[in-house]
Amino acid sequence: MTSRPSLREVLAYEPVPSRFGTSGVRALVKDLTDLEVYCLTVGTLRYLRSTDRLLCAPEPPPRIAIPVAGDLRPSTERLLQATARGIQDMGFGVDYVGHIPTPALTFYGIENGVASFVITGSHIPADRNGQKANRCDGEVLKSDEGGIVAEVQRVRDEELARPADESPFSAHGMFKEGQHPSLPAASPAAREGYAQRYRMVFAPDALRGLRVLFFQYTAVGRDLIPEILEQAGAEVIRAGRSNTFVPIDTEAISDSHLELLSGLVREHHGQGPIDAVVSTDGDSDRPLVVAVDGAGDGDPRLRFIPGDLLGIFVADYLGADSVSVPISVSPAVHEYFAQRGLTTRKTRIGSPYVIQAMSEALEQGHRRVVAWEANGGFLVGSDLSLERGMLRALPTRDAVLPILAVLHTAVRDGVRLSELPGRLPQWFGRAHLLDDFPHETSRRLLAYFAAPRPGVEWVDFEADRIVLRDNAEQEVASWDRRHSEAQGWWNRKRLLEAVFSPKRGFGELRRLNLLDGIRCYFDNGDIAHVRPSGNAPQLRIYAHARTQARADAIARMGVAEPDGLLRRLQALIDSLSTEP
Repeated sequence: MTSRPSLREVLAYEPVPSRFGTSGVRALVKDLTDLEVYCLTVGTLRYLRSTDRLLCAPEPPPRIAIPVAGDLRPSTERLLQATARGIQDMGFGVDYVGHIPTPALTFYGIENGVASFVITGSHIPADRNGQKANRCDGEVLKSDEGGIVAEVQRVRDEELARPADESPFSAHGMFKEGQHPSLPAASPAAREGYAQRYRMVFAPDALRGLRVLFFQYTAVGRDLIPEILEQAGAEVIRAGRSNTFVPIDTEAISDSHLELLSGLVREHHGQGPIDAVVSTDGDSDRPLVVAVDGAGDGDPRLRFIPGDLLGIFVADYLGADSVSVPISVSPAVHEYFAQRGLTTRKTRIGSPYVIQAMSEALEQGHRRVVAWEANGGFLVGSDLSLERGMLRALPTRDAVLPILAVLHTAVRDGVRLSELPGRLPQWFGRAHLLDDFPHETSRRLLAYFAAPRPGVEWVDFEADRIVLRDNAEQEVASWDRRHSEAQGWWNRKRLLEAVFSPKRGFGELRRLNLLDGIRCYFDNGDIAHVRPSGNAPQLRIYAHARTQARADAIARMGVAEPDGLLRRLQALIDSLSTEP
């Protein structure tokens, strides 16, 4: 008898297992075959079931239905269908809640005590996409990733070992004819629950008197979020809608982006002055807030409010007693809260890390626990009693809360939105990135600047020694500069100073933070933070300085082609790997 070939034996391509980034799984669309997405879904569900994080409800329903949602990328519909098939084959129902913001899906899952999935690539280009899973109590954490990866690999091996004629997948990893699942009609429940979260705490006149332009483009919240702003009393102008997916990173708003928004303001200024332009990234979990002056006379002056500064106003608005932020945020965050006797917790970049920091704060007895990322995505770790009602916890990045809170702060205080940044310590920032940056160079860069020993996050260069410090900046060890290990770090210092050189306006390099990437502190006050993306072949630079012009200049020099700061750093790191 002739043996039947397995699916693995007839495959016409080499499967590329998906990898976790800073938040969820991301990959090129061509590698996200139906087979791969199916295995991701089934493996994740098996893991969550085995760890009791599939269902948190005290009384399980007769049949579990798993919520799923997606963004507006052209590939999202197919990936949703593959996710739905995996859910169904695990014996669960599919609660399809449509194209809604990622935090709306997460909030719905948490409130119903059930795991959930969203298909999104966030802000990265349209040739990429991803799947983000949530446990029944919130986001999948870094501690879950190893277990999920192992379970997904087991599912992948099982599917590839099946006889090819029995598999629902073709030799190209796509569903065979007749095997492609269909999605049920979208339920409005998650959409409505998300809007109600804000209706409970923002009065119908909270934003009365504000005219806000919402830049719709292809943000998944482009219809829902304007409605939420209107229910809080704002007059909302909808503009810039696109049918072609546009990737916009709200951390890296360029002059061309601001000019586009300025043109939209000029186009709509005739009916009265516009106070702000707001929007989000692709999956609407990161805010974009731009203050507008002079719109009434047709000559708008726009001021982008970076997400890390935006978070300060939100935390103040909520009366936070615990603040956690990634190391990449502006120094203004730490200065502002230090002046109020509150020490900020510094974490690696990515929502799982700030979520872990919030959990630790709750265990230590804090009651008003918040966090945010440099992109402005705001997380609430505890239920918060506010003047109008209770704001329910939402421990995932959210764009709507920071938009509402900062706009209401301006209305409440009787000032223009553009005046609020003047209340903060005067640090200015700008972020840019290089696309198509080699993964291998990123790995070598991180390896070369790896912490010299466990627990070390800071390296200080003093006149006659090197001092190693922990996250709380307490001294762990020190080396005389003649020490062999000290010599290696003086060499690293010289390499960085060859890139960030005096001719580029930098002072002497005085300290490094190695928590996530390389954050360089110079004695003239400049800060340059270099970090590879966790989601895509990109290298990002975060620049901070005492003037906006200098921060802009550092970021611009960073990504200049062909010999900007990041390319120069790439060349030096690559040259190290070729030395005998």
